[in-house]
Amino acid sequence: MAIVFDKENRLFTLCTKNSMYQMKADDKGILLHTYYGRKTDICDYSYLIQRRDHGFSGNPDEAAGDRTYSTDTLPQEYSSFGSGDYRESALDIRYDNGTRTLGLRYEGYEIIKGKYSIPGLPAMYADENEAETLVITLRDDVQDVRVKLYYGVVKDLDVITRSVSVENHGQAPVQLERVMSLCLDQPYGDWDWMTFYGKHEMERQLSRTPLHHGVQSVGSLRGASSHQYNPFVMLADKNATETSGECYGFSFLYSGNFLAAAEKDQFDQTRLIMGIHPENFEFLLREGEIFHAPEVMMVYSAEGFEKMSNCYHKAVREHVCRGRFKLERRPVLINNWEGTYFDFTGEKLLEMAKEAASCGVELFVMDDGWFGKRDDDNSGLGDWQVNEKKLGCTLSELAERIHGLGMKFGIWYEPECVSEDSDLYRAHPDWAFTVPGRRPNRGRNQLVLDFSREDVRNHIFDEMTKVLDKADVDYLKWDFNRSISDIYCAVLPAERQGEVPHRYVLGLYEFLDRLGKRYPDMLIEGCSGGGGRFDAGMLHYTSQIWCSDDTDTIERLKIQYGTSFAYPVSAVGSHVSACPNHQTGRFVPFETRAAVAMAGTFGYELDPAKLSEEEKTQIRGQIEEFKKYYDVIHFGDYYRLTNAMEEGPYAAWEFVSEDGNEALVSVVASRVRANDPGVRIRLRGLKENQMYLVNGVEYPGGALMHGGILLEEAKKEYQSWNYHITAK
Repeated sequence: MAIVFDKENRLFTLCTKNSMYQMKADDKGILLHTYYGRKTDICDYSYLIQRRDHGFSGNPDEAAGDRTYSTDTLPQEYSSFGSGDYRESALDIRYDNGTRTLGLRYEGYEIIKGKYSIPGLPAMYADENEAETLVITLRDDVQDVRVKLYYGVVKDLDVITRSVSVENHGQAPVQLERVMSLCLDQPYGDWDWMTFYGKHEMERQLSRTPLHHGVQSVGSLRGASSHQYNPFVMLADKNATETSGECYGFSFLYSGNFLAAAEKDQFDQTRLIMGIHPENFEFLLREGEIFHAPEVMMVYSAEGFEKMSNCYHKAVREHVCRGRFKLERRPVLINNWEGTYFDFTGEKLLEMAKEAASCGVELFVMDDGWFGKRDDDNSGLGDWQVNEKKLGCTLSELAERIHGLGMKFGIWYEPECVSEDSDLYRAHPDWAFTVPGRRPNRGRNQLVLDFSREDVRNHIFDEMTKVLDKADVDYLKWDFNRSISDIYCAVLPAERQGEVPHRYVLGLYEFLDRLGKRYPDMLIEGCSGGGGRFDAGMLHYTSQIWCSDDTDTIERLKIQYGTSFAYPVSAVGSHVSACPNHQTGRFVPFETRAAVAMAGTFGYELDPAKLSEEEKTQIRGQIEEFKKYYDVIHFGDYYRLTNAMEEGPYAAWEFVSEDGNEALVSVVASRVRANDPGVRIRLRGLKENQMYLVNGVEYPGGALMHGGILLEEAKKEYQSWNYHITAK
């Protein structure tokens, strides 16, 4: 059993294959967190909770004069504001009389076969043979508010999920001010705080700093999970590496404003909270109403980062992503954006498609500029009518001609935004976020449509389906090219305006879910100026996400390195672009651009008509190579053999099949110097006593993992190699 309940001691123990999580409802009804770490025999770990009379740490009434019992120091499973716990709180509620004190006490539990789901929100899924769910109910008797804590235990994947619902059973309305999905108290340990920061065109850069006293946090108030901080964080032992040491990962399945905060308190205890950002968040609950918080996926590893990452990769790939394409081979695509930008005609696109088809490319994607009055990014957005004058034909005819080349056909959309110079905005200015009486902020000279409104979503959905129903479209790129500001919903009263950011995300998910059900055979790729909404929540609706607008191969080494900690290669949109690169002006060998792009969904972002015959021949070879190695790349275990953040002479990574019989090692010479010393890299994930062929030469698996392989000497900057390894 994954969930064990000791009724006498009110002790709950959650067991995965390699980890264990435990909590206990004590004699005062406080739900205490007792353990999360390496799997052991089950015992009551509350013996490790230290109780002393600490000054200025008050005692609840139930303690009856026991000054050693304080919610300010006890490790709690779900903390609340105003309860005498002065650390970061998980739940904050304002009542109709203006008070905010909440005293949650244990009321009961339920164990359910299978994995819970969350109404209107993405969540990991698993059937009753793979998972169990524990639901613990806490209650505040004074206000009759009930909080349900959901735990999904997916045993074989070493994943435990967390979610929360808040129910108002009282007669008076309550205002939610903060609802965190996760609260985790770790009384012991000296941790590093690991986060993934960035900006547009340089996302998910790893940051590792010691956890100091006070609060360290990352988050987003941009309306999307953002380029700046990713909703995935880690706590790691100070000596943790890729292959050793304790680490904890926390992935938030949410695509809007979020907060992840770690507090090291006065007694060196660590509390981590994660959930919807409380800034500009309020949610009114009337009698009988329920609020459901998004999900957090937790993974503990006692064997370093790579073990944790591979748990996440499999969980996201097989239990978060949905639909036909989660395990089906994706087509190799070419996108016209960097090849033409807005300057194209239907004939130009067909010329590109013909050249690409002759090279073996399988999908042609027409990016921004095919609709309305859209010759630049200052107008036309929101008018989703095909510009047949620009294309010289209908969209259906263009799709038919692309299909006639033996290729699939895809198009770009940005459904959430609108240009002020558009028929849609002129007809419905109140559909865009603007604050009454104020001039709005603009991003990319566009405004954001209020997707919290059903009427807005229905109109955009109808306009999109008019196009998609007529043309045979195989792929859709869903883009979102600005942060959200000036948030105001024209149809909600003043006291509910704080609900709009969350309702917006719920509306986005509803739209994407509806779109996926209507077109189950259409591959949808998420995008937000590249990686501005790269999160596990979006991957529930889009099988892949454009990793970054930065297509520079050398910068992609760092971007894809950071991305790999929580997200599988199958989710990473990555393309070969032209040189000089459009973002950096850098020249990188064609084969190296392909080697890095193969650590993703793989495609091209260039005009093939401008390539030499030699380069076209290379493309044919690259596509065949990618197809040959597809299974080991997309479904194998992933190993970071070097740290891309350290600017070493080489960057290297490895894919290994689940049975350990095949591997692919990719290496890029990221720095070349005269008379450099030799460099070896140790491989991982192979079988110790198995003989392997490495590019035709035979080695024992143990030798390759402990002795390693000697890398070839780089003869030019950014040279690359692939080492294909097979069991003999």
